[in-house]
Amino acid sequence: MKAAEPQKYVGAVENAVKILRRLTQADEPEGVAIVARECGLNVSTTFNILKTLAKEGLVTFDEHTKGYALGMGVLELAAPMLGRNPTDMIRPVMERICAEHSVLVALWTISPTGRIVLSDRVVPTKVVHADMRQGSRLPDLAGAIGRCVAAVRDIDRATLREAYAGLRWQRDPGFEAYWQDVQRAKVEGYAFDFGHLFKGLSMAAVAIRDTDGVARLGMSAISISDQIEAEALREAACALREAGQLIELNVFGRREV
Repeated sequence: MKAAEPQKYVGAVENAVKILRRLTQADEPEGVAIVARECGLNVSTTFNILKTLAKEGLVTFDEHTKGYALGMGVLELAAPMLGRNPTDMIRPVMERICAEHSVLVALWTISPTGRIVLSDRVVPTKVVHADMRQGSRLPDLAGAIGRCVAAVRDIDRATLREAYAGLRWQRDPGFEAYWQDVQRAKVEGYAFDFGHLFKGLSMAAVAIRDTDGVARLGMSAISISDQIEAEALREAACALREAGQLIELNVFGRREV
């Protein structure tokens, strides 16, 4: 069988996307030198790409400040996405993670009533897998997502201990282990549950925040425990974290501070 040829990408397109993403993060128009430095590109390449993007209306150029900013052309491209259900935009990201890591990927809505509700899920097709019914509800501090929610809310130890006492687990991890997991989630941006919430299931999860830093969504990767190694689940967790950051920016308009 002939070996598959390696995937080829167009460097100029990748660089243009880097530049556009940089400009979405800028609070004011930026000059060529700054954009080049922040994107890791040489000034000449950056100048030529910016001129081309300006010609197409995707960026604007201020003659007085010599700075570039996003242009109205970006809205023209984004217009078909406006008004769509956010879940429809998130699903392709979920499908990619599911395919690449052979895990069930679940999207949860975090309600103000202390629950998370399963709003969408994508199941792997090539492995035996766990599944969950859409609309399923869980306590918002339970499982891998619960650890992330607690981390985002920065709940103090005494308050979290009290809340933990009301949670139900099939295999109780113990508060001390749970507390340490929450502290790690603050640093790593994801958390795990190895058969504690549901016996036989390993989970990784992230919490997705809005512009005010409130956890609005959760995304989890779920696998039958014996089918996934710890390192493979960690790779899925990193993919969830990257996806979560993308959703925070493009769905909720959140920028890292």
